[in-house]
Amino acid sequence: MADKRDYYEVLGVDRNADDATLKKAYRQLAKKYHPDMNPGDKEAEAKFKEATEAYGVLSDPDKRRQYDQFGHAAFENGGGGAGGFGGFDFSGDMGDIFGDIFGDLFGGGGRRRANNGPMKGANLRASVNIMFQEAITGCDKELEITLKDPCTKCNGTGAKPGTSPETCKKCNGSGQVVMTQQSMFGMVRNVTVCPDCQGTGKIIREKCPDCRGTGFTSSRKKIQVSIPAGIDDGQSIRIRDKGEPGTNGGPRGDLLVEVRVARHAIFQREDMNIFSTADISFAQAALGGTIRIPTVDGDVEYEVKPGTQPNTRIRLKGKGVPSLRNRSVRGDHYVTLNLKVPTNLSSESKEALRKFDETLGGSGTKKKSFKEKLKETFEG
Repeated sequence: MADKRDYYEVLGVDRNADDATLKKAYRQLAKKYHPDMNPGDKEAEAKFKEATEAYGVLSDPDKRRQYDQFGHAAFENGGGGAGGFGGFDFSGDMGDIFGDIFGDLFGGGGRRRANNGPMKGANLRASVNIMFQEAITGCDKELEITLKDPCTKCNGTGAKPGTSPETCKKCNGSGQVVMTQQSMFGMVRNVTVCPDCQGTGKIIREKCPDCRGTGFTSSRKKIQVSIPAGIDDGQSIRIRDKGEPGTNGGPRGDLLVEVRVARHAIFQREDMNIFSTADISFAQAALGGTIRIPTVDGDVEYEVKPGTQPNTRIRLKGKGVPSLRNRSVRGDHYVTLNLKVPTNLSSESKEALRKFDETLGGSGTKKKSFKEKLKETFEG
């Protein structure tokens, strides 16, 4: 037993792994190293047997408890039946796993059964472009897409008028066939979609000339899309029963419309909040004053406080994006105030600024030299 690898190591799982994790790990290894997938590869066959032995022990609560306590020694001298395939029962959980594995190997989709009963049609996808402001207020758009409808000539049967679909002889109308595969564990029974009727249970000998046996015809149709206020870029709207037709009397699928919102020149959106900037002059920052700020609801007046510093952020409550769930609930609009410095000053403006700077003792005040100060002292 000394040369045996740890069972948890074999499956690549933690010692606290639950049953679902063990099953998933074993299924992956079994598919990878199964002899039918690796014909003539002795190393793959050995790994397959090793993984099967490990799972056979760890999937059994009693054996796992013994193994956790005593290791491989728990099954020496026939104790526990871990020494090879003979000690395992493939009729329960193991049988389910091998049913899935063999179904995948031999193209049957595992234990998933075909169903020729009513099935919902597939969903269709489309996209629509809107402006930033339209995402805030909501809007209506019109899409033109290709939709399938039951063929009026054959009433959706797909058969030429005057004829009828025949019951598939291969599956006797069930839409599924049973395949039996001989494996190293015995006979494996697998249910697959009937290859002759593709799971419909019917064979169309003479196809309808209009729909070519599909039972549907395509046409371009205009669809009205109501876009709610507050929708964000990349979100989708579901329109019920505007997708592909169902099969065997099943309902239509849905139309999923992705909304693409254009960027705005001055506004930026984050969730339900909007961000922008506004310029103020030096005089407005120092003295205060009224400015006009653009919002999604139009311009609003804001009173700048005296002594406002550059890059001050203000909040316009309730001027953001409305909630998709409750239009009366809105985010906020945050505005960063930028100090606008003039670049083309007249000589008079420059002189006025120098005098203003002097009154504040700024850098514009010319410092007197020691000689000038001494001269002022004696002359004064």
